[in-house]
Amino acid sequence: MKESFLKMLFEKNTKCADCPSPSEIISFADGVISLLFPAFDKKTFESFAEFESHVEKLKVELNILLSRNPDRSPKPDEVTSRFFEALPHIHDLLQEDVDAMFAGDPAAKSTTEIIRSYPGFYAVAAYRIAHCLADLKVELIPRIISELAHAKTGIDIHPKAEIGRHFCIDHGTGIVIGETTHIGDHVKIYQGVTLGGLSVAKDDAEKKRHPTIEDHVVLYAGATILGGHTTIGHHSIVGGNVWLTRSVPPHTKVYYKAALTNNDGETDIIEFKS
Repeated sequence: MKESFLKMLFEKNTKCADCPSPSEIISFADGVISLLFPAFDKKTFESFAEFESHVEKLKVELNILLSRNPDRSPKPDEVTSRFFEALPHIHDLLQEDVDAMFAGDPAAKSTTEIIRSYPGFYAVAAYRIAHCLADLKVELIPRIISELAHAKTGIDIHPKAEIGRHFCIDHGTGIVIGETTHIGDHVKIYQGVTLGGLSVAKDDAEKKRHPTIEDHVVLYAGATILGGHTTIGHHSIVGGNVWLTRSVPPHTKVYYKAALTNNDGETDIIEFKS
């Protein structure tokens, strides 16, 4: 390499602001998950005082992450305090999510199995933590938490998406939930579902680009629902591999229709219904 190139890299390294590593950020998120749900990764404590000390250590970790965040999160002390005050709410939401996944999957034998092994639980837990930080106007750190959970589970949930209570992800791999998506309560989503935008224009960055999914909706595997004006009405079912760019009213069932063909042309139509 030329010396001029090395000097340019040296200059960039010198000027680059300090920032927490992705491994430090996800370690904190995992610590919060195991704090709320010991079945995820139980720690051993000899006394309540030791447990309190562990919680204080997590608070210090978050404060340091916020202080070193290159986007300079607003008032690290205040954000840390408000985040830990929100933990009971996050816990309650996640407990309902666990209950939803247990009720929604006949293969699940216990809630411990879900907490310890289900990618859906991990992705939603990471989302609930990241969403809380995003609500507190923290930049970058929530996105890093969500993207690391995405890398681990294959489930991509933007931290600024709005997701209601009792949320069930079954299997999960390949799910994409965009930034301005609104999801109501008691919604179930299978693998490969995309809740995305109709365009990638930068000018639309501040607009609602992703769909709204109302309460008690089921989205089966491979369904693709696009657009900020697209609403799936409550108590609707969207079948596998359906492609939707317009709204459907409440209590609607939308199914994919497949055609069989041979050398003589179309021979049959297959309709998939529940």
